Amino acid sequence: MTDAHRAEPAIGAERGAEIADFLRTRRARITPEEAGLPADGRIRRVPGLRRDEVARLAGVSTEYYTRLEQGRARNPSPEVRAALAGALRLDAAEREHLADLLSRHRTRRAPTAPQRVRPGVRLMVESLDRVPAFVLGRRTDVLATNALARAVMTDFDALPANRRNVARYYLLDPRARATVGDWERLAAETVAMLRLEAGRYPGDRLLADLIGELTLGCPEFTTWWNDHRVVRRTHGSKTYHHPLAGELNFSYESFLVPGDSEQTLCVYNVEPGSRTEKSLALLASWHAPAPAR
Repeated sequence: MTDAHRAEPAIGAERGAEIADFLRTRRARITPEEAGLPADGRIRRVPGLRRDEVARLAGVSTEYYTRLEQGRARNPSPEVRAALAGALRLDAAEREHLADLLSRHRTRRAPTAPQRVRPGVRLMVESLDRVPAFVLGRRTDVLATNALARAVMTDFDALPANRRNVARYYLLDPRARATVGDWERLAAETVAMLRLEAGRYPGDRLLADLIGELTLGCPEFTTWWNDHRVVRRTHGSKTYHHPLAGELNFSYESFLVPGDSEQTLCVYNVEPGSRTEKSLALLASWHAPAPAR
């Protein structure tokens, strides 16, 4: 595989540092044995693969890989990116993040205008009256919720529009630490979602402000952020310990809203006949308007 050695202007210092940290943390998690490399007898001062071993696995020169990791080479071919992703065993979100970091065009900025949910999507969310449902936008901003989502999580509609944000809720709201089951895992995954978006929109001022707020308000945030983990959540399980309804167990599904790739519909499903289903019905009745009750 050729390396495309032609000289290119260096990437900005901040972007170069992000590339270096991401590649270093990815190779640090893979042992030579896992990669199928023979033992060479050399003393390893740091865990994981060395640069020359990653280069060998990817089929590029050590010099070229070193330039990539130091931010002195950019915009590698799709073939080189795919080879690096394979050598580092990157998942789909990590591959997307690597492509964002190595892209030549890094001036892309997130739109500053407020996101809007189509009336039809909002109606669909509100019509799901037996399970929690909500729509997330950029930066994990909460764009729409139904009554059960507000009852299970927090009443986002009661907050100022610029404060409705899932990351801010999970990491800064003391009630979330008390009510969200497996809080540390869920909070760390939320940070990884923000890291993925930061790679896509490095110039997003609102995202930078949110990251600064989370850094100051959540003691664990800096450690999770520096892990350079990236996640795109599509499905999984969540548990909430509701003060009125007790333990609520959900299997969630998340998918992009048709027609808008920057909005995600999230639905918390429940097992039919389960205790959670009965508790949600009771919770819905408590939060229903007076005539409905």
